[in-house]
Formats: sequence, structure tokens, C-alpha cells
Amino acid sequence: MKKVIKSLLVVSALTFIAPVAHAGDYATDAADKLAHGVANIATGWVEVPKNIMIIGQKDGVVAGATVGVFTGLVQTVGRTAYGIMDTATFLIPTATSVKPGYIWDDINKETSYGK
Repeated sequence: MKKVIKSLLVVSALTFIAPVAHAGDYATDAADKLAHGVANIATGWVEVPKNIMIIGQKDGVVAGATVGVFTGLVQTVGRTAYGIMDTATFLIPTATSVKPGYIWDDINKETSYGK
């Protein structure tokens, strides 16, 4: 009888401890999503000079000054909108859809969206 009670206590203890072990992952993922969201809202405008630089290096100064500005404005709207969405839904932790996640992660890489 003592063995049965001990076994039940061990199983009960493991049942209550297991969710606590995963709580850190949830909190970290939610905080990470919130950080990405706030950073993308605050730095979305950096897409303009970033795209001027990228397109200017690839296609020349004139393209950078025209296409780069337009592309940067579109990317600003996209990064900021995803930032707002990530901030509003940070309690549902998912990976950020903006690549690179932070604009400063790889400043020479064009921004893309999706998984």
C-alpha cells in the first residue's frame, strides 16, 4: 500500500511540475515576440535608408534615390504593421514573420515576410 501511495505522489508531483518547466519557454517566447514587435514599430522607418543603400549598391545611385525610396516606404509600412501585429498578439507566442527579425540583424539583407 505504501508503494502505491508513493507512486501516486511521484506521478502527482511530476504532473504539477511539468507545466512549470514549460512556463519559462512560454514567457521567453512571448517576451521575444513583444520585443520584436516594439522594435519593428520603432525602427520601421529605417527601411527607407536601408533600401536606398541596398538598391543603390545593386543598381546605381539613381535607382537608389528613386526605387530605393519607394521600396523603403513600402517596407516601412510592412515592418511597422507586422510590429503592431506582433505587439498586439505577443501573448500568443509565434515566430516573427519579418526576416530579418530586427532591422539591425543583417542591414544588407532585403526584408522579406512569411515563414
